[in-house]
Amino acid sequence: MTGQQPQDTTTDVIRWAAFSCVLVPVVLLWYGSSLAGAAGTALGLAAVTAVCRFLLRRSERVAAATAAEEHPVPPRQRGHRRPAGAGAHGGGRHPGGNTPGG
Repeated sequence: MTGQQPQDTTTDVIRWAAFSCVLVPVVLLWYGSSLAGAAGTALGLAAVTAVCRFLLRRSERVAAATAAEEHPVPPRQRGHRRPAGAGAHGGGRHPGGNTPGG
């Protein structure tokens, strides 16, 4: 797996479910089931796959929102910037400070 992105598990599950929605009716027809029975099975599997996809995606969103609430990102990592002149020592000019000969 060198150089590849980690795979999305939910997408893999949905792909296999969609594959089974096609494969199961074909196998049923191959073994002598009626066309209506195979079509009904395909529709049933497609409905179950759609509901499962919806529930899996919803659970991913809820888990992501929960993780974001538990581990908030510090302000500097969210793209916030410090005000201009607010360096390590507060920035700006200091009266009577460190001028040569002063």
